[in-house]
Amino acid sequence: AANTMIYMGNSKVRTAKSATHLGNAGQSVALKTSTGFKFSVGNTQVFMSEVDGKWLMYSADESGPDTYACDEVSDFTKEIASAMFAAFDQLESAEIAKQAIQVAKEKKRNEVLSQDLNAALTRAGANERNYRSLTEECKKLAEQNSECKSTLQSTLSADPDMLQQSLKAALDTKAEAEAIASEQTNLAELRANLLALSKDALQEEKTKSALLNQQVAALRSQLGTLQALLDVYKSRIEAAQVQVQTLGQDLNAALARAASEERKRRILEEAERARLDAAPVTPAKDAKASGTQVKDLVNYRSEFFGKLRELLTDQEGVRIEGDRLVFSSEVLFDPGSADLSPEGQFEIAKVARILRGVAAEIPSEIDWVIRVDGHTDNVPLSGTGRFADNWELSQGRALSVVRYMVDFLGIAPDRLSANGFGEYQPINPVDTPEARAQNRRIELKLTQK
Repeated sequence: AANTMIYMGNSKVRTAKSATHLGNAGQSVALKTSTGFKFSVGNTQVFMSEVDGKWLMYSADESGPDTYACDEVSDFTKEIASAMFAAFDQLESAEIAKQAIQVAKEKKRNEVLSQDLNAALTRAGANERNYRSLTEECKKLAEQNSECKSTLQSTLSADPDMLQQSLKAALDTKAEAEAIASEQTNLAELRANLLALSKDALQEEKTKSALLNQQVAALRSQLGTLQALLDVYKSRIEAAQVQVQTLGQDLNAALARAASEERKRRILEEAERARLDAAPVTPAKDAKASGTQVKDLVNYRSEFFGKLRELLTDQEGVRIEGDRLVFSSEVLFDPGSADLSPEGQFEIAKVARILRGVAAEIPSEIDWVIRVDGHTDNVPLSGTGRFADNWELSQGRALSVVRYMVDFLGIAPDRLSANGFGEYQPINPVDTPEARAQNRRIELKLTQK
């Protein structure tokens, strides 16, 4: 325990590990023993002891213990001795209580520091190394403090120089402890700052999250609106598809009726032709009639292509060149195929509608025909598909157009002719992608049989 001074009048009591001393501020020192007191006054030692209920005083000088003298002390001295015993007992009890309080305070302080340190380590992971270092330093300082106390206790009876050195060491230790306390204060401030920054960052993240949630809600609302519009358009498309299907059925029925009427008309024309063939005709009259038919057919051809020109103006892939209607193959067919595409069927149907109108005006004595000619480019086929070469492909495409006009558009088969020329009649002989695209074509021509 540390040294403690208690003054009683002109005297003072000093406690240490080994014994309890009583003395004044001068040279007189009192030492409490198990049965009394020992005084040292200069070179003379005086003992007060209670023997058989009596207080006795012994004195001795430097000559040795054999010269002790014994006197019974006065009542006043007895009272002083009893008071001193009581003071020593109270002092020891107070010292023990004080030490216990100090130990409890030290323990509590260490617990608080440990809790603060653990909390700081949890919230400020970046300062973990510093906290560990400070903890180790605190332990070292505690050990140093304990060592200093022990050293101070052991050196209290030493010379003043040693005491001065111990005091200096204690002051240094105190300065280090104050520095550690200051560092802990700084760490606490840093911890508070980090906590404030964390709270600010958390609030900012919450604000951003709320804004994002609002944006997501708005987008979901827009998505719901768009989905509703999409459902409406799907319903309209389905209704339009049903309508188109109905119109297609009506068109097929109308085409069938037109084909039936065309067959009836053709039967009547054939009967009329048979009748005319049976009548005698002179050569001069026959030649004149043939010339008239050719001239009349040119007029109808002009009418036919004039109406087509009005219908097909500015349509890509379709053009009129002289007495021919020219379709790019890509308009009617998929690459390498001889089956009319849906778009191709639509284009041929437009031509057939105009053809039926013009054919109804052509006199029966004019023997006309629509010649369908197929042409390809000079890129050879693989030979492993449906067609062996470009010639067969061109014939297949021309025949596909003719069969569609007969089977679905009501054009009489005796008014149609299918021809395939392959790659051998190009309109542009240059070997370029553009030229090859021009050479891939289907031509329709209204001509005399």
